Formats: sequence, C-alpha cells, structure tokens
Amino acid sequence: MSDRERRLRRSTWGHPRARALLAAGGAALLGATALLGAAGAALGHGPDPSLGGRLWAQDQAVGYAWKSGQAPPAWMASAIDAAAADASLTRAARAATFSRVTGGTSVIAYGEPTGCSAAGIACFDRAAAPASFKMWFRAQGFSFDWGALRWCQGLSVIANGCFDAETVALDEFGHVEVLGHHANNPDDSDYDQAVVQAVSHARPAVGWNARALAPCDTARLQLEYDRRTWSALFSTCLAVPTAVTATASATSVYVGSSVRFTASLRTTAATSNRALTSDPISNRVVRLQRRTVGTTAWTTVATMTASTTTEGSYAITISPTATYEWRASFTPSGEGLVASGSAAMKVTVSGCTGTGCPSRPIP
Repeated sequence: MSDRERRLRRSTWGHPRARALLAAGGAALLGATALLGAAGAALGHGPDPSLGGRLWAQDQAVGYAWKSGQAPPAWMASAIDAAAADASLTRAARAATFSRVTGGTSVIAYGEPTGCSAAGIACFDRAAAPASFKMWFRAQGFSFDWGALRWCQGLSVIANGCFDAETVALDEFGHVEVLGHHANNPDDSDYDQAVVQAVSHARPAVGWNARALAPCDTARLQLEYDRRTWSALFSTCLAVPTAVTATASATSVYVGSSVRFTASLRTTAATSNRALTSDPISNRVVRLQRRTVGTTAWTTVATMTASTTTEGSYAITISPTATYEWRASFTPSGEGLVASGSAAMKVTVSGCTGTGCPSRPIP
C-alpha cells in the first residue's frame, strides 16, 4: 500500500464515508454513510471496531427488498443475496440475519441515485437500526476519474482488476451489523483476518473474493451480540479472560473414601467482555490437578466430565490416596480464550486400621 493510500484511508475516519477507489489497479477505500461512533480503532489482529449506534436484536431476522426503480440485474441480485446468506451463516454470533423478502422494510438499490460519495462504489446507512437499513451499489460501467467500474459477476469473461460483488456486499452487510473497518498491521499481513476493510482488494489480490466473515469480524459480533450457544467457539481474534471455580464434596476423608470435585468455567465479569460477560463455557477440556502440599508444580490426574444439564459445569469423582492440594484447570485450544485455574483446595486423607473402617468422610 502506498503512502498516498494510507493517507487517504486515515483521512476518512470520523466523516461520512463511502467505498472509494484509490487506484485503477484495484484498491478501494471502504466506508459508510453513517458516522463512526465513539469506539476506538482496533489493533491489528484485534476485533473490528464498532460503528456505534443501536444494535439489532439478538438473532433478529432483517428482510430487505430492492428499491423501486433501482432493482439490480440478475447477476448482481444473486451476488447480493449470496452475501446476505454468507453474513448470516458465518456470523458466529447472535447478530442479525439477512434475507430478501417481499415487502422488506430495508432497501437495497443499484445505480443512480445513491447515497454514496462521488468516489464510492457501494455504501450503506444503518441509522434506522434496528428497524431497517439502506444499501447502494454503483452500476456496472459507472465512470470514475480512474476509469469504468467493473463488477466481476457482470463480465462475460472475468478479468483482473474487477471487484467481486458478493465480497463487496458481504462487507456492507458487516457494516450494517455494526462493524467498522478493521485496523490492519502496517504491512497488511493480517488482511485476511477481516472482510470489513478500509481498503478493498480487486481480483486477484488477497481477499478479493471472500465468502465468509473472518475472525476479526466475528470477534466484534460476538462482543456485541454474544455467541450462538454456550458451546460455541470464541473467535481466534479475541483473548477473553476466563475464570474457573471449583469445590470438593469433602475436605477430610479416610483412605478409600470418594470425593466429588465440581468445577464451573465462565468468562470473567470484565466490562470489556461486553455481551460475553460471565458466559458459561460448555463442552471444553477441564482438568483436575493435584500437587503435594507446600510445592508449586501441578500434576494432571484426570479430565473432568462436562455436565449435560448445567452449562459450563464439570465434575469427577475420585478416591484420594494421600493428602494433596487440588484444583481445576482450563487451557484453551484453537479459540480466543485465556487459560485459568481455580483456587487450590486441600483434601486431607487419614488412615484407618482394623475391621469396619468407615469408607466415608470424617464427621
């Protein structure tokens, strides 16, 4: 990306924005007709920033229709409908879903007039959310100072330098949800971590034909709308702190007695977790560990069983053979969570000799 492109990208923050072409070679500045809102810019590999404004209801079904007199041609209509399905199926959160319906209150328009800036190839307005949104797309062949706009789907023979209409529409649906432009690393090495970008790529550059929201897009959607289920994975673009609490059914037992350890795994109550605050985390690997009293090294004894009735709960029953300190421990794998462990619990084990020794907790 040239210095000029970076300057243009930065200069758009805080203004009404539209998708603006930076060069005929295929970079486009992404944007919107809505103002950015109060949220700060995200770091590279961090969640997309939020545009602010009102959210849709969790899992709200939002129907759209073509604007009267500005219905898109069949190839563009198919691309927009496909992008709506892409956004709905890959949102990884309880964000809104989108589909074209008869009489939809949200409108999508193709061709002039648009709500876009003079340089925009597509734009949106979510100011009326959660009631409706608006979206506009420039027509194939629209004349810019750099040349004529080419949508890949509208070409009889696909060619480099065209813009993929489904990808552009997917980006716009991401904005409609509440997503701001992802803030990339200086070298754009993390460009594929988000679809909602300040600079769009034309064919055949990285990310030119995305068909699913990317981790940093879904990270923000999870923060704003929560996960779809308590078992659902957290976006890898997150680092959500967790908390494990654990209890033992007895803290003093005879040899041969059983102790049931129960653990609860949740996200923390930090306000930065937003909709993910204090979420139960189900169907993960939570381990029971022990250590000799007075030492620091923990040894894993067993994997606790996830409850089928209580979300985020895990348990196991064992027969301790000696006095140890115990804890439940969670280490995430392949998702955006931070490891945690419970406080240590000392279980004292006493011997018993002779016949009739009780196999029960000490009174």
